[in-house]
Amino acid sequence: MNLLVVGSVALDSIETPFGKVDDVLGGSALYFSVAASLLTGVRAIGVVGDDYPMDQLQALSARGIDLSGVAQAPGESFRWRGKYSFDLASRETLETRLGVFADFRPRIPAAFRDTPFVFLGNIHPDLQLAVLDQMRAPQLVACDTMNFWIDSARDRLLEVLKRVDLLIVNDEEIRQLSEDWNVHRAARWVLSRGPRRVVVKRGEHGALLVEPGRSFYCPAYPLEEVFDPTGAGDAFAGGLLGYVARTGDLSSEGLRRAMVFGSAMGSFAVARFSVAGFEGVTPAVLQHRVRSFKDLTQVEIAEALA
Repeated sequence: MNLLVVGSVALDSIETPFGKVDDVLGGSALYFSVAASLLTGVRAIGVVGDDYPMDQLQALSARGIDLSGVAQAPGESFRWRGKYSFDLASRETLETRLGVFADFRPRIPAAFRDTPFVFLGNIHPDLQLAVLDQMRAPQLVACDTMNFWIDSARDRLLEVLKRVDLLIVNDEEIRQLSEDWNVHRAARWVLSRGPRRVVVKRGEHGALLVEPGRSFYCPAYPLEEVFDPTGAGDAFAGGLLGYVARTGDLSSEGLRRAMVFGSAMGSFAVARFSVAGFEGVTPAVLQHRVRSFKDLTQVEIAEALA
């Protein structure tokens, strides 16, 4: 297995205009792992409480996810409850209970420390740095963050940026981080702080890859029905990093292809609640969806303009 993720493993209670569920599998590490496992083997690091449905969690190991790095501690699991607006464009957090996640201190097993590709979920920057201190010369490190850490631990987050190759955040987060409303300028500000590439997730409007001297836009896959946006961004990251880990291709062209795989994974994630959107997604189904992006984006400019 050549892809490692460190992040939250949670129980989510979600209400959308199309339904409601309680205590379903969630968390950044889980969404990332399920998406990435369609492309490569994944090692997950996290923590759950003694109330977590371990049978449901262990069932995911059949997908090629090594869960031996997910510890079970006495106490309550991390729980999040949220409600989405009718257009699913905004959500209200109704409750957050960190439980054992509040004392999470990621310990990377010795067998995991040579993993070549690493994704740091949106945990405290100090924990992200602690993970990096335990790894042995990974080929690529990508990280996520969130508004809370940008506001409360900015200096430590800037230290993280010096040590990662790829930052994956949404447009609101990168504007807050750079203090610039323009997403393209904001991305170039991030590039000046250490990462070689930046990916800006823009929800239903797709995602933007920014590199020195060039940019690439990948649309979101058009869906007529969306049930639950929770975890779509983590599934996007899982698809992107899963493709990179599968191919080892770190070129600009390779990252552009990885963006398409990420967008495809995000489209599966939103189709049902929790990680159920990935049920029945085979390599053939994934390949068909990825190929459809060519028709979505390709255009021939044949005529000359006088």
